[in-house]
Amino acid sequence: MKHANFPKVKKAYRNLPVPELVERSVILGEGQLTDTGALMCTTGAFTGRSPKDRYIVKDPITERTVWWGDINIPFEADKFDRLYQKMLKYLEDKEVYVRDVFAGADPRYTMKVTVINTVVWHNMFCHNMFIRPEAEELIAFEPDFTVICCPGFHADPASDGTRKANFSIINMEKKIILIGGTGYSGEMKKGIFSALNFLLPVVDNVLPMHCSANMGKDGDTAIFFGLSGTGKTTLSTDPKRFLIGDDEHGWTEDNVFNFEGGCYAKTVGLSYEKEPDIYNAITFGAILENTAFLPGGREVDYNDISITENTRVSYPITHIRNIRKPSVGTIPENIFFLTCDAFGIIPPIQKLSKAQAMYHFISGYTSKVAGTEEGITEPTPAFSACFGAPFMPLHPAEYARLLGDKIEKHQTRVWLVNTGWTGGPYGIGSRIKLKYTRAMIDAALSGALDDVNYRPHSVFNSLIPESCPGVPDKVLSPRQTWNDDKAFYETANKLVHKFHHNFKTFEAIAGKEICEGGPLLKSGY
Repeated sequence: MKHANFPKVKKAYRNLPVPELVERSVILGEGQLTDTGALMCTTGAFTGRSPKDRYIVKDPITERTVWWGDINIPFEADKFDRLYQKMLKYLEDKEVYVRDVFAGADPRYTMKVTVINTVVWHNMFCHNMFIRPEAEELIAFEPDFTVICCPGFHADPASDGTRKANFSIINMEKKIILIGGTGYSGEMKKGIFSALNFLLPVVDNVLPMHCSANMGKDGDTAIFFGLSGTGKTTLSTDPKRFLIGDDEHGWTEDNVFNFEGGCYAKTVGLSYEKEPDIYNAITFGAILENTAFLPGGREVDYNDISITENTRVSYPITHIRNIRKPSVGTIPENIFFLTCDAFGIIPPIQKLSKAQAMYHFISGYTSKVAGTEEGITEPTPAFSACFGAPFMPLHPAEYARLLGDKIEKHQTRVWLVNTGWTGGPYGIGSRIKLKYTRAMIDAALSGALDDVNYRPHSVFNSLIPESCPGVPDKVLSPRQTWNDDKAFYETANKLVHKFHHNFKTFEAIAGKEICEGGPLLKSGY
C-alpha cells in the first residue's frame, strides 16, 4: 500500500521472503553463503556507526526538548527538506526493497515502521532485527515512521549542510529517517531506537533502555546495562533463564518489553565454547557482517579482523532456543549495571541506593585498557550517559529520574557489578573470574544475597555483601585483594576525580539528590 512518504521508484519489491532476499543478494554479488547457510556481507567504508554524522532536525517538536550538543547535533528543517527531495530524485530510477515491520513487543506502544532500501541484504537485516508482522497485519499497513536508506547516495556537505557525504538524520515531526553514504546496517536500527527514546518517555512514563533482559522460570525479570566489553551479552544469555531481548527495551507501568525482533551480536573471537547460543544461531537467515572465510572453504574465521574488529551477526530472536514468547517480561526485580573497571577499585558486586543508581545510570562508566586503542597507555575511563548516550535525545537526567521513580515504586534492587580488575589496576591485578561474576549474579537473582551482612564501601558508599555463595569472601572486598591500603586509596581518589569531572556536565539539571549518589574522595590520600 502506498503512503505519504513512499517515493516514486522504478520498481518496489515489498516484504519479500527471506529465501528470495538471500538469492537476490548472492546473484547481485552483495553476499556469499557460509557453510552454515548464513549470508556473509560487507558494509564498505563504514564498519560501525558514525556518531558525528547523526543529526536530529531542530523544529517546534524538538527545539526545547532535545539535549542539543555533540551527541544530538541539530539539523535545519529546510536543509532536511532539500536533502529529502534530492534523495527522492535519486530513487526514481532505482529498484528498491521495502519492509513493513514493528518496533515494540507491547501492542500499546508498537511503532509501525516502513523501511525502503536500495541494498537487498539491508532489507533482510530489517526483517531480522525488527518484529515481523503477521500476514493479516500487513493488509492495511500505514507506517508511523519511514526509514529511507541509500548507501549509494552521497550528500554534498557544502550545499546540504552535512559534515561529510554520509549522514543519518531523524525528523521527529515528519517521522522520517534519512540514511545515506554508509552501508553500516546498524544505523537503521539505532535510528528507530533514537526515535523511540524521544517519544516513549512522554507516553505513560515509558522508560526506554539500552539493555538486555531475561526472565527466570518463576517469572522474575532482570535487566542488564553495560557498555562494550562489560559482559552484557554473556551474562544475560543464561541457559537457566529465558531471553526477553538483547539490546533495547521499554519499562512501562506493568512490564518490560523488547523493542526488537532479533539480535545484533559481535562475533570477534566467537566460538561454540564461549557463546554456544550465538554460535548456533548463525544459520540460514542470519547475516554476518565484515567477517572472512578460513582458507579453502566456506567456514567462517571469527578471529579474522582484517576488515574490522566490529564484526557482527544479525538474526531473528527465534534463532535462540531459550526465549520468552512474546518478548515481554514482568516488572524487573533486579537491575545490573555492568562495568569493566580497569582501576581495580569498584567491588565485584555492590547494592546501590536509589540516588546511587541514578548517579551511576547517568555516568554509564566503564574503562578502556592499554592496547585496545591507539594512544591508550594506562586505564582510561569511558563514560556514556544512560549506558547509551548516542541514542538518547533527551537530557540524561530525564531518563534517570524516570528510572528512579520506577525503582522506588517497585522496590527494584539495583546492583553495580565489576567484571574488570581486582588486586590492583590493569597490568598489576587480575581480571575477576567469570565464574565468580556468574555466582554473584545468580545469588542476587535467587535472593541468596538478601539475608547476608553488608558493609558500606569507603569510597562509593554503597553496600558490599560480606559473603556470597561460590565466591571467596576476600574477593568481595577490592581493598583486601590489593594488600596495600595507600596504593588502593590513592588510585581510588584518582578514579573518583574522573567521576566528578564527568558529572559536572550534568550537575545543574540532575539536582542535589542524584549528585549525592556519587563517590566520595578518601581524605588523607
